[in-house]
Amino acid sequence: MNQELDKVVSVDINDEMKQCYIDYAMSVIVARALPDVRDGLKPVQRRILYSMSEMNLEPTKPYKKSARIVGDTMGKYHPHGDSSIYQAMVRMAQNFSMRYMLVDGHGNFGSIDGYGAAASRYTEARMSRITQAMLADIEKDTVDFVPNYDESEKEPVVLPSRIPNLLINGSSGIAVGMATNIPPHNLREVVNGLACMIDHKIAGEDTDIEELMEYIKGPDFPTGATILGKSGIRAAYRTGRGKILVRSKVEIQPISGGRERIVVTEIPYMVNKLRLIEKIAELAKEKRIDGISALRDSSAGDDIEIIIELKKDVNANVVLNQLYKYTQLQESFGAIMLALRDGKPAIMNLKEILSEYLKHQEEVVTRRTRFNLDKAEKRAHILEGLRIAISNIDEVIRIIRTSYDNAKERLMERFGLSEIQAQSILEMQLRRLQGLEKEKIDEEYAELQKKIAYYKSLLADEKLLLGVIKDEITQISEKYSDDRRTELIPNPGEIDVEDLIEEETCVFTLSNLNYVKRTPLMTYRSQNRGGRGVVGMQTREEDFVKDLFLSSTHDTILFFTDHGRVYRLKGYEVPEAGRTARGMAIVNLLEIAADEKITACIPVREFREDRYLVMVTKNGIIKKTDLASFANIRKGGLIAVNLREDDSLISVMNTEGEDEIFTATRNGMGIRFSEKDVRPMGRAATGVKAIQLKEGDYVVSACKLSPTADILNVTENGYGKRTSLEEFKLQYRGGMGVKIHQLTEKTGLLTGVLVIEENEELMLITSEGVIIRLRGRDISQIGRVSQGVKLMNLDEGVSVVSVAKISEEDIADEENDSAQEEAQQETEA
Repeated sequence: MNQELDKVVSVDINDEMKQCYIDYAMSVIVARALPDVRDGLKPVQRRILYSMSEMNLEPTKPYKKSARIVGDTMGKYHPHGDSSIYQAMVRMAQNFSMRYMLVDGHGNFGSIDGYGAAASRYTEARMSRITQAMLADIEKDTVDFVPNYDESEKEPVVLPSRIPNLLINGSSGIAVGMATNIPPHNLREVVNGLACMIDHKIAGEDTDIEELMEYIKGPDFPTGATILGKSGIRAAYRTGRGKILVRSKVEIQPISGGRERIVVTEIPYMVNKLRLIEKIAELAKEKRIDGISALRDSSAGDDIEIIIELKKDVNANVVLNQLYKYTQLQESFGAIMLALRDGKPAIMNLKEILSEYLKHQEEVVTRRTRFNLDKAEKRAHILEGLRIAISNIDEVIRIIRTSYDNAKERLMERFGLSEIQAQSILEMQLRRLQGLEKEKIDEEYAELQKKIAYYKSLLADEKLLLGVIKDEITQISEKYSDDRRTELIPNPGEIDVEDLIEEETCVFTLSNLNYVKRTPLMTYRSQNRGGRGVVGMQTREEDFVKDLFLSSTHDTILFFTDHGRVYRLKGYEVPEAGRTARGMAIVNLLEIAADEKITACIPVREFREDRYLVMVTKNGIIKKTDLASFANIRKGGLIAVNLREDDSLISVMNTEGEDEIFTATRNGMGIRFSEKDVRPMGRAATGVKAIQLKEGDYVVSACKLSPTADILNVTENGYGKRTSLEEFKLQYRGGMGVKIHQLTEKTGLLTGVLVIEENEELMLITSEGVIIRLRGRDISQIGRVSQGVKLMNLDEGVSVVSVAKISEEDIADEENDSAQEEAQQETEA
């Protein structure tokens, strides 16, 4: 009895349940409910298609019973219920579920009315034509294979997927604590978007989502219908989440007796037609919708035709709007673009999904090229041996005739052949001794040399490889693409202001009393060091310009307050004003509290999970949060950082997770450390220590470092200098740092620190609102512990209160705009 008790292990039931549930949840998330971003398939779908491929169920071969396909899939790769496998296969064969069907079904595979498919013993199936592109080159070591559940077979981790299946067919699934709902798209549009991305990558340029949306207009549902407005599409493509309004395609037709009828020919995606008709009948019967005299379903096959006859003198548009409101004639598609990336679930925007697919295709084509190269080199090696044998045929025959069992070794020794070459000579047929055969071998060898050179060039040049991918997906698009089914129309109740606003780079100015404005970049002109500047904002006596940054009118501007809260505006929502105008009080644009002040602003183009906002406070606290956490900010703002008593937020940076941070204090101390020292935290977290402050000191600036840039210091009395980054050694977060500026009564205390390239420019703002613009290369590069040089002449009592930089790209844009304006003026003259 005691021995039995010794074998009993006591466990805490709470811990055991937690661990078991986590294991179950991860299994559902990774191995059941979510698609892989590379091939857009869930494990059961991938296993079904691979089983069909193994069974040689090509589109040109006869159909085979679905039960056999299900049995093969279940027995070899997917040890779950046969009904779940069959249901997954049925969905891939339904033209109202899949935009591009992956299974060619024969028999009753269900209907849009919600009727289920016939039993698997009655239906037959094979691969559709487009599925061949999903499995193309799988035999050429293009993807990894892993053992199946009992290690008796091998199955692919992912399919080569020569088509962007995740987008063109979409996906839906409910996991544990998360769900995915990706809408289907048009193949031609998606391939055109990919081609644009490839062209930009070859040119060494980045592609933004706005550019991709010029090609990929929006979802394209298999059931057609109409999408109202672009705001939901934009949100989904930019953030990975969006609410897309889908409306049935209807027509109002006159009929006899002066009456009208509503004819529905297309309904929203995933709407059950039978239930829709039942709902309309129920509403008419209960008199919640008055005016319907008859309702019938005249649909035939795949052609939908729901006829709603109206009573005399009834306004058809009124009835139609009621139907949109109370029935699924109008439905919202909640897009959640969640998929597995590197085995982990992630919500991705349009650009990220296409980038991951393109990365997968680069790997597939690279591995295929290596496979083909290896095969070609092996064949060429054999042909080299055959060429030697034919050139020395008499001696080869003599060696073979005079050898007992060592012919291979003698051939290898005599002609310097490898074992494979010698074996191929021994297996050579006598007819290949003819002169004609020698010519064929020479031709084949020459052709192989060309292929080998081509394969090596592909592996050596990424641009050539990308060109091959583009050509191949374009060919697939030409072969399988069709016209868009879902029509995109403006939403009568939605005015998309962004479409009406021209995108341009502007200077955004914020004053100490929270007055904000935007001004075209052209307003400011570069001046030489030591100038007096131009007036940038007409301020009150007690007010001054404290922040100045550059952004596009289409970007989202995040406004961070001293209380650690964050608010958002689109760039165009900030009123435009002249150079000397004060602008508008921020309280008229944002719902900030009376005692809140804007202390940091940052423009954001895309809210991505792999980008971060790093926040630094006045008391030297640093916090890092992923950018996607700020995608949905309420009108009343959100907590960005949980501040301790007597602390305030002073700096925010947009980082990539592996950058270096430089933090500077008012008394001229600074520290350089890796962003990796700061782990990502939630929005409401407090943060950790960035720099150890002496009594009375506080942080004035924090910035992200660039390996080619210099550190630029500016003091309150207008002195400044550039210092090489090499003079600041990398330290651990939380140290005292080093002295970065020799501060004296002449220089005053430190106002700000920037990271600047030689070709960039900067703007200095004084307490009187005067702005001067300087070229970075005009500022002397001197040592870490020095006073610097005079950057700006200041009147008595005036000080520099803020400093901002202008990037090379913005300068180039400005010069282009200026050249275009001058050319236009000359033309008009």
